[in-house]
Amino acid sequence: MTMFHFFNCAILTFGPHAVYYSATPLSEYDTLWTSIRAAVVYLVTSLVKLVCLATFLNVSESDSFDPYQELLKAVFGFIDVAGLYFALTQLTHRNISQNHKFQAVGLGWAFADSVLHRLAPLWVGARGLEFTWDYILQGLEANANLVFSISLAALGSLMWLRKNKPKTLIPIIYACAGIVATMPSITSYLRRGLGWHLPKVVGFELFSSLLIAFISWQLFVACQRPSN
Repeated sequence: MTMFHFFNCAILTFGPHAVYYSATPLSEYDTLWTSIRAAVVYLVTSLVKLVCLATFLNVSESDSFDPYQELLKAVFGFIDVAGLYFALTQLTHRNISQNHKFQAVGLGWAFADSVLHRLAPLWVGARGLEFTWDYILQGLEANANLVFSISLAALGSLMWLRKNKPKTLIPIIYACAGIVATMPSITSYLRRGLGWHLPKVVGFELFSSLLIAFISWQLFVACQRPSN
């Protein structure tokens, strides 16, 4: 029963990544290598961010919300944006259109994040004798992160690769990218500052990820229209 619970949680956490790759044209254009290299870039970026956090952040004995510490975390969160910039602009993507490029990069980015932050807790905790909903919620949180990552990659593609975008949309694109980049700090405030429990936070993440995805899609479609 414990292994069954583990496999259920693992499928919920990592299954949508495989489904997204198989159900979209990414598999037809053989973008797996692009996703793998984006995942490697994510791991290097996470190492740099971890060193910065360990250097500049103080270890707090309490679980209370510290605005100064969270502000630093939000600033260091933009290291992910720098890594995503490198993955989108510096990696070679042979025979891949811009539409498929950002999806492949976002997918690899999200999968590496799930493996790095959720695989070990699942392996250790989901096989426990006592059933808990926490690991199912973590799987749902991974799905929200998948949507966030692909949305951020789409916004990054508009910022750095799309030259002829309407000037009126530029502030909206940058604002949405900033919101997605600081989402970990936002959820941390909800948990530690407002005292939200995990189900409520995950519900917020799922709703906001769908909203950001819809806005990103509309912005991408608007930027692809021919200018008059």
